[in-house]
Amino acid sequence: MTVALFVPCYLDQFYPEVAIATLELLERLGVDVVFPPEQTCCGQPMANTGCTADCAPVARRFVDIFAPFDSIVCPSGSCTSMVRNHYDDYFAEDDDAFLHVKQRTFDLCEFLYDELQIQELKIEGQDVCFPHRVSLHQSCHGLRELRLGPSSENMTVRDNKVRQLMNLVKDVEWCDLSRPDECCGFGGTFAVNEADVSAAMGRDRVADHVGSGSEVIVSADMSCLMHLQGLIRREKSPIEVMHVAQVLAGRKLKKTNAK
Repeated sequence: MTVALFVPCYLDQFYPEVAIATLELLERLGVDVVFPPEQTCCGQPMANTGCTADCAPVARRFVDIFAPFDSIVCPSGSCTSMVRNHYDDYFAEDDDAFLHVKQRTFDLCEFLYDELQIQELKIEGQDVCFPHRVSLHQSCHGLRELRLGPSSENMTVRDNKVRQLMNLVKDVEWCDLSRPDECCGFGGTFAVNEADVSAAMGRDRVADHVGSGSEVIVSADMSCLMHLQGLIRREKSPIEVMHVAQVLAGRKLKKTNAK
């Protein structure tokens, strides 16, 4: 199986270390990974702001680039959901290339949990360890569109795929939140159009994580973490953020926000 790695724009520009950790993790698990260098944005920012005509050629370009691969893996729930759940308007129902890309595009944690079904994490024969107090931020796209875990407004029982994967990491001490599936307030262009509301929601989420005793917020979606990290840095809150790929790949916690 040859897997194409799709790296969202904001990861490429601001958090390339998350993309590198994703690549290392997949390759360590025996996956043949290809990074198509001609890849561009998935079109989500244009779609979110109603610019569907501008999004259409971007979506078609995405499918042209990624259709030749067995699977497409992305370390971002929102971008994965854009392809899986919001590309239909740009393609014919019988477009085989689009249908393949739609069906075979996975969030990283979804791919590890459902497709590879990994049972352990090791680096050079040693267990991956992360000896820290951890709280989990679950992004809205991951929960409500990709169903990576259960959400409080829906009574359907689901595995929490991100947490189950984190449970393969040794020495993690979980810190539970009072509202474990509440939105962080980012929402892409919502953070621009409704900046005050977005910031208030983000501060509320940071307070819940800090109040739980957590040292680090872990999430499968770096866009949420980017929003929370900005608030954490401005207010000098005693907590860090890390993408789940970094933890699973064995990265260490770098403390930058301690008072």
